Amino acid sequence: MCSLLDVSRSGYYGWRDRPPSGRAIDDEVLVEKIADVYEGSRRTYGYRRVTAELIDGQGEQVGRHRVARLMRKAQLQGVTRRKFCRTTRRDDRARPAPDLLDRDFTAPAPDQRWVADITYVPTWAGFLFLATVLDVFTRQVVGWSMSSNQNTELVTRALQMAVRRRRPTGVVVHHSDQGCQYTSYDFARACRAARVERSMGSVGDCFDNAMAESFFATLECELLDRSIFENRNMARMAIFDYIEGFYNKQRRHSSVGNLAPVEFERRWRSRGLSSNAA
Repeated sequence: MCSLLDVSRSGYYGWRDRPPSGRAIDDEVLVEKIADVYEGSRRTYGYRRVTAELIDGQGEQVGRHRVARLMRKAQLQGVTRRKFCRTTRRDDRARPAPDLLDRDFTAPAPDQRWVADITYVPTWAGFLFLATVLDVFTRQVVGWSMSSNQNTELVTRALQMAVRRRRPTGVVVHHSDQGCQYTSYDFARACRAARVERSMGSVGDCFDNAMAESFFATLECELLDRSIFENRNMARMAIFDYIEGFYNKQRRHSSVGNLAPVEFERRWRSRGLSSNAA
């Protein structure tokens, strides 16, 4: 073997018996921490979010290129997003609300702009429909509802949950597509009662409600695409656990400084209190 590789015997035995370098030992320790973060993310994080968790959550001083190299070596790979298929049923007789966002998915504070949408979750027993309401500022899912029926009650319950949990003090803009559930009289009445102002994007353009679409794409690649649900109850429990146990409280979001939505809002409110105290 030494002759074939053109190395000396002493050189080979020196390499074989040489103890690992300090860098190699540090890499072994770091790989274990990376694996823990990866498992804690439900095997969804790529190297960017793993790096953010190591730095912000554990105080490690590490670069993302090193994390990427070690993840490749350990064969740890984050999930990739794919396009989520959904359907929107529009009522041509209904009068849609104006587009108050115009693709501007920013807000100066929580509970000023919400985005909403409906999607379906396949199970062996049939579809389970999911309606969500997301806060534009924090990216938090503030309201959600699930049902075997894609009706107005589904989106109304999601809105009512958001209002009940957040208790907004001012008028909130609720942005959605022009699905018949959102253009219905009953939903409009529920919005008026909650001091919520409706906003709707144009027909057939997913970019007008891109933030809500993005959440559903994330839900698919991190949960639905990796699961098989025998019935709707199994899907309900898995989605509840994903939204309330992972997405809102744990999953790092690049749009809010690589923090979880709940933690981002906590830090934002903490800075506000500190400024008022000063």
